[in-house]
Amino acid sequence: MTAISYKLENFEGPLDLLLHLIEKNKVSICDIPIVLITEQYLDYVSHMETEDLNVVSEFLVMAATLIDIKSRMLLPAEVDEEGQEEDPRAELVARLLEYKMYKCMAQELLGLEEGAARHMYKVPTVPDEVARYEAPVDLDQLLDGLTLAKLQSVFESVMKRRTERIDPVRSSFGTIRKEPVSLETRIGTVMSYARSHRTFSFRQLLERQADKLEVVVTFLAVLELMKMGKIHLTQEALFDDMNIETLEPEGEEEELNLEGLEG
Repeated sequence: MTAISYKLENFEGPLDLLLHLIEKNKVSICDIPIVLITEQYLDYVSHMETEDLNVVSEFLVMAATLIDIKSRMLLPAEVDEEGQEEDPRAELVARLLEYKMYKCMAQELLGLEEGAARHMYKVPTVPDEVARYEAPVDLDQLLDGLTLAKLQSVFESVMKRRTERIDPVRSSFGTIRKEPVSLETRIGTVMSYARSHRTFSFRQLLERQADKLEVVVTFLAVLELMKMGKIHLTQEALFDDMNIETLEPEGEEEELNLEGLEG
């Protein structure tokens, strides 16, 4: 048998050395010539100059494994429960295939890292006009999930709380009726409140009204402002209070277009 000479080099471990020998002999990893590979492996181990016992022990353990496989292949083949002959090399082949897969993945990641190191990125220079751009308000998205049933639930809850606060004695006193509030005026009032508070609850807004008529007009004003895309209403869970926030940028007050509204 012709001896194969090779330069001694540092391997990452016994499996790395075995892969090197398999590739050097140009044999299949799934059909390892165990006698040839074992001899070359033992020859390499005998020439190792490292004094690190932990490193040497790893290679010696693999050497013992190869010798064990070599001796088992000289004996009659063992048969498993299904009647198939067991290959003493099967476990070693599986470990080698797994190791080779991870080694290829490591090389691929190293290539990506080296490629990324050659890329240069400039500081973003976005024009002010583009940075300030805001997409048009999507009314379908704005009103998504909002139903009349949810609004009615909040409205009834507010009215019930107002009823519970009525003094039965004072409620019999005469009242001074104010002039009816127009929808246009109430829209302006609600928008002014939204601009100053930015975020507030729907119940908090309704409780500020003096009577049932103002509550109704305020309720209609909120609906109109939502249709106009001036405010946004969200509700975390069914029957919870709803939060309102203004969509108008702070400090940029736009004139409300109230044409077509009934007073």
